Amino acid sequence: MSENEVKNSAEEQYSASSIQVLEGLEAVRKRPSMYIGDIGERGLHHLVYEVVDNSIDEALAGFCTDIEVTINEDNSITVRDNGRGIPTGMHEKEHKSALEVVLTVLHAGGKFSKDSYKVSGGLHGVGVSCVNALSDYLKAEIHREGKVFVQEYSKGKPFADVKVVGEASDTGTIISFHPDPEIFTVTTVYKYDTLAARLRELAYLNKGIKLILTDRRESLTDENGNPTGLFKSDVFYSKEGLKEFVNYLDGGAERLTEQPIYLETDKVIPIEIAMQYNTGYSEKIYSYVNNINTIEGGTHLQGFKMGLTRTLKNYADKNNLLAKLKFDLAADDFREGLTAVISVKVAEPQFEGQTKTKLGNSEVVSAVSQATASALEAYLEENPKDARAIVEKVILAATARHAARKAREMVQRKTVMSGAGMPGKLADCSLRDPEQCELFLVEGDSAGGTAKQGRDRMTQAILPLRGKILNVEKAMEHRVFESEEIRNIYTALGVTVGTEDDHKALNLSKLRYHKVIIMTDADVDGSHIATLILTFFFRYMQDLIRNGYVYLATPPLYLVKKGKEEIYCWTDSERKAATEKLGKGSDKGVTVQRYKGLGEMSDVQLWETTMDPSRRLLRQVTIDNAAEAERTFSMLMGDDVPPRREFIEQNAHYANVDA
Repeated sequence: MSENEVKNSAEEQYSASSIQVLEGLEAVRKRPSMYIGDIGERGLHHLVYEVVDNSIDEALAGFCTDIEVTINEDNSITVRDNGRGIPTGMHEKEHKSALEVVLTVLHAGGKFSKDSYKVSGGLHGVGVSCVNALSDYLKAEIHREGKVFVQEYSKGKPFADVKVVGEASDTGTIISFHPDPEIFTVTTVYKYDTLAARLRELAYLNKGIKLILTDRRESLTDENGNPTGLFKSDVFYSKEGLKEFVNYLDGGAERLTEQPIYLETDKVIPIEIAMQYNTGYSEKIYSYVNNINTIEGGTHLQGFKMGLTRTLKNYADKNNLLAKLKFDLAADDFREGLTAVISVKVAEPQFEGQTKTKLGNSEVVSAVSQATASALEAYLEENPKDARAIVEKVILAATARHAARKAREMVQRKTVMSGAGMPGKLADCSLRDPEQCELFLVEGDSAGGTAKQGRDRMTQAILPLRGKILNVEKAMEHRVFESEEIRNIYTALGVTVGTEDDHKALNLSKLRYHKVIIMTDADVDGSHIATLILTFFFRYMQDLIRNGYVYLATPPLYLVKKGKEEIYCWTDSERKAATEKLGKGSDKGVTVQRYKGLGEMSDVQLWETTMDPSRRLLRQVTIDNAAEAERTFSMLMGDDVPPRREFIEQNAHYANVDA
């Protein structure tokens, strides 16, 4: 059968009868968090991903090449693809249009029919019906069979039946929706960078598909400030897929091999893997199943690790490269400095784990292990220079691991579960309930002293940090645990350090504070210190971030005064507004104090602006996209200067540079 005949056959099978109904939609608006994770910023963006996943499914089936996502002026979203278009014929069982079934019935869609899709993204198939239920307006426009079909909804209920509004020379689906502010009470404002990160990821995972993101809220201007009629936009397209993804994730790292080691096979299941070693000390492995980031790993990750370890060990033994090594290698040694992406496509994935993102299909282990071993064996034999460099890296990792064990034991001995033996500079709080207690990590003794005077001694503990802590991105593990400032953080928090098998696993059962607040000066040095601390948490205490325990304090930049009237300001626009308000159109008699550091504030001012829970503004640190966070930390804290300079130039409007 020719390719065209296969497509024609699939098009005939993908009709109203392909849409299978599993259950109703009643509970979505009552318990939205069950379906999209939460009703905050993350859930808001998840609505877009659900619609885009439908278009990606069309691409995986071979019927879609272009997907456009537009953020409209009113923060509504439009997703357009050039696929076959959702079927609009009458559904036999439901006695209404198949389009309306897809949009109003939970777990209804073509992806439950093996004839329509071999694999599909998304975990539970809630898809666009869930988006419809949580939108105060949704419009579906279908180009199919030479016609344009339209149906509009509000909160999951159609205004009218599907109607034909014109003729179409193309095919595709256009979904426009506005999130319901009754559901999304925190925010209905979409973040361009968050959507861009996911679309970039999808482009790497699905090579050859073009994804376009446009923000109609942000008009572009020419060099003279005149509007161009264009909007902020990015095109995400990858010709080489995971190879390019690995290079992107590695950022400015110094690589041991010129090109990533790459494999693609579909003997048992479709498997695509790219991996590359660098001179760093972090292990960066990301696994995906049907475009879902399996953050808890699973059988595909297990198979990859087995194949990698066995193959490298066999090669080193065969070539007598471990003769001088005085101790056994551990599995972790083979993955230090490794960046890898594993992507598998499974027809019926079985997910387990707390977040339902851990693959459980047993048949995947051997398939991925054999594919990894085969590709790596061939690469090592064909590239002996690279092979030797990788093995030497493994030996170095093993040596450092033994040194780190002693340093880790030192931290473990000093990490106690009560107030005795705490770091000398720690000013602890009186309460012992972790849910009510918070620890401020403060830049310098001066600011630390002010914070100690201004704090609430019942619930707020202060730990001053001397200067800039160690850059863990560039340090071997034993150096990290030998750092006094880092040991003090471990000890103050009360968490136990991971084992040799899993050195980054934390025992949070004895965590003494459920808010860990980084409080640094609002200048370049302060931002650098905050980034160093965040890098440490990301690399060695990621569970703190994932549990929502890490925050950034936001001290004000300015104090605007006139007489006895005072207004604290956090941005330049606030400063201008405050100056106009107090001066009543004139800046006469108005003084502006620029805070260059926390130490310039009195204890009362620091309490009122930055530490008082009833008035302060805290920013919670989250990891929405682990791969993007990985790349950012590697780029900002690594050795390569050009990417870091480019990042700073692109984000220069966030910096406050003193004259």
